Amino acid sequence: MKFRCDRDSLAAAVGTAARAVASRAGALPVLSGLRVTLSPGKVEFTGSDLELTIRAQTVAEVDGTGSVVLVARLLVDTLAKITADTVTVEIGDDQAIIEAGRFRSEIRTLAAGDFPQLPEAEGEPVVVSGPPMAEGLRQVVPAASRDDARPILTGVLLAATETGLRLVATDSYRLAVRDLPGVSLLTGDKKVLVGAKGLGELQKMIGESDVEVFLSDRYVVFRVPGAELTARLIEGEFPNYSQLIPDEYPNCLTVGRDLLASAVERVSLVGGTSRDSAPIRLAMTSDGLELSATATDIGQSFEPVEAQYSGTDVTMAFNARFLLDGVEAAGAEQVTIETVDPLKPAVLRGGTKEFLYLLMPVRIT
Repeated sequence: MKFRCDRDSLAAAVGTAARAVASRAGALPVLSGLRVTLSPGKVEFTGSDLELTIRAQTVAEVDGTGSVVLVARLLVDTLAKITADTVTVEIGDDQAIIEAGRFRSEIRTLAAGDFPQLPEAEGEPVVVSGPPMAEGLRQVVPAASRDDARPILTGVLLAATETGLRLVATDSYRLAVRDLPGVSLLTGDKKVLVGAKGLGELQKMIGESDVEVFLSDRYVVFRVPGAELTARLIEGEFPNYSQLIPDEYPNCLTVGRDLLASAVERVSLVGGTSRDSAPIRLAMTSDGLELSATATDIGQSFEPVEAQYSGTDVTMAFNARFLLDGVEAAGAEQVTIETVDPLKPAVLRGGTKEFLYLLMPVRIT
């Protein structure tokens, strides 16, 4: 078997599929590789860790058909270093020869027969508009947990609403909710829980085109031009997040998004940026907003920020990284921070009621 194609399109397809490759292959070493499938006029690359599978295709001049598995990391790194415009890959019984310009590399192959059977898209797809879906995922996915000890919180809830689709994610420290009116992915009161890792990759794959969605009892498949992502659904009950959102907020701060984000980045430097770093304080008064951070044995920093505020003077503290994630997720030039008191959650919005970012405060003395 042999194929020849443009280096950039080959590297893009390989890089996309490689994002699903198992970081630790464990009992299945073949999962450290990409399955390469040759068919007339195209080559498909498949990476999987069994929870997430990504397939990506590229147009190629193909001689012969069949499949083989190549070590993903080696293939990605090799293509990144090649400078020639065209790459030729010839696959033999136990090795693949990669040639590009004067470069030549011979790498061992793995048996395609050892690669696990993966779920395929079935039935008729639901078609949704790509750009709104991508924007919603950009806003919500960062709020999901990365702690596998609580698998429910590593997912994003996709739930049907009367007007469209709702995306929800939380790690118990913050909550992100985004409504997508007119996106009729689910019907009735149906809801599914999809791993945030897979949806984060989907967000990168979505362009301006529509997304085809195939939903089964155990998997969901998202198909975009040239690529397909399959994610296993997470079983379990998502937390009742609505009870966390206060009914009303007597205090409201309005501030420029970029102005606030840059100030948070500067002030928080003294306390570090990890989850356990020193919190950043927001003193909200009729005079505006002042940010401050204090780290024992390191120092402190302050910065006033021009803002409009209505309500009772209040000082609250938040994890700086979590606050910055919410500010960056807002899709407007102005953001509002609504508060009740220093011990209750604050809600950040970005110019529209379709997006909500709830952030738990940090207790301060």
